[in-house]
Amino acid sequence: MRIKEHALSLVFAAAFSLTLIGQSIAGLFSYNEEQAAHGATTSNWIEYVTSSDFVVDVAENWQSEFFQFFLFILATVWFVQRGSPESKKVGDEGPGSDKDQFIGEYAHTDSPAWAKVRGWRLWVYSNSLLITMGAIFLLSWLAQAIAGTTVYNSEKAQHGESAITLGEYMLSADFWNRTLQNWQSELLAVGCMVAFSIYLRQRGSAESKPVGVPHDQTSIESD
Repeated sequence: MRIKEHALSLVFAAAFSLTLIGQSIAGLFSYNEEQAAHGATTSNWIEYVTSSDFVVDVAENWQSEFFQFFLFILATVWFVQRGSPESKKVGDEGPGSDKDQFIGEYAHTDSPAWAKVRGWRLWVYSNSLLITMGAIFLLSWLAQAIAGTTVYNSEKAQHGESAITLGEYMLSADFWNRTLQNWQSELLAVGCMVAFSIYLRQRGSAESKPVGVPHDQTSIESD
């Protein structure tokens, strides 16, 4: 494998790993400080990263990120924004024709195998990115709910209150406060990226139009 050809993925994989480790260490110190303040037992690193307290923090961030991408991928099929490199050009709304998508009889010799066939395999492959993002979002959201229920009940137990079920927690204000505060920030970031990229540039970035392209011209129109 030539590292240069996969540098973007490798850089983000490394950055992700470092920030996750950093979160676990900072979270452990914060957790133990809170435990000590209440006269409770502190934890070591292994105990903390396998605890519901750590899992719920990670899962609620993951689910919001994949919700953002799921919604953005779906929205860009049907909606356009003139001038944004994050959008198809006006008039190209929808899933596109078989010819445009190089599927079936229009597939190239080196096209993916499932792009050359018809039936359920073509449908699955044609929507595989959205399906995968949606699946990770739902699984992360479920992990957040399960871990969140444990953390929430632990806090209630400290106050001598009764535990609640997973279903009750998913209808609670705590669950939706955790969820919506992440969703709104992710949607704000995506919306800003779409709008800012109409008028602002970053030379050399695939997420930007060429510097000299007019504001009202979508990047695909400049090809």
